Amino acid sequence: MNKRIGVLSLDRTFIHPCLPCLDSDFQVIEVRTRENCDTIHGLMIVGSESLPESILFPKELGERIKELARLDFPIYGICSGMVLMSKGSPEQGNIRLGLMDVAVAGEPMEGKIDAYLSIPALGTKPVKAAFDESHYIQEVAPNVGILSEYNGKIVFVRQGNLLASAFHPDSSADDRVYRYFLDIVNGKI
Repeated sequence: MNKRIGVLSLDRTFIHPCLPCLDSDFQVIEVRTRENCDTIHGLMIVGSESLPESILFPKELGERIKELARLDFPIYGICSGMVLMSKGSPEQGNIRLGLMDVAVAGEPMEGKIDAYLSIPALGTKPVKAAFDESHYIQEVAPNVGILSEYNGKIVFVRQGNLLASAFHPDSSADDRVYRYFLDIVNGKI
């Protein structure tokens, strides 16, 4: 049976080549409603820096995502998806889902930055990452593992089956970040 990865598809977000490593074991579907969550094995919340301010988030869908997170369902937040998943963020008010025990900094990093990150969980070779006016994680609770930092700022974390990154890993042909998430979905790590 193919596992289905849902990509939250609201407002200006859409399914894009965010999972370059998908093979015949996985299928990507759009998630727009609560019911879409009933047929997936993992969820990705992908956004640009403007997503939280403009998104129209259906309450029923948000509640279902929160239920899934409480069940340790695999969810990966990228860029603004990370902000949506945070419990603490001075800029985002009611938009946050509050899934992860992290606080996001109010001010984003300036400009577009391409960087190479050391992520020991993914091996010794650095991972290319793209930041675009990205917020970063300012604080983590003890139950949150820090997977990577950039210039002293926390940019990649894991809490159980919840994963969040301040950077976009899809800007690179290196698919190790996605493979890491898919390994979580498959229960391998």
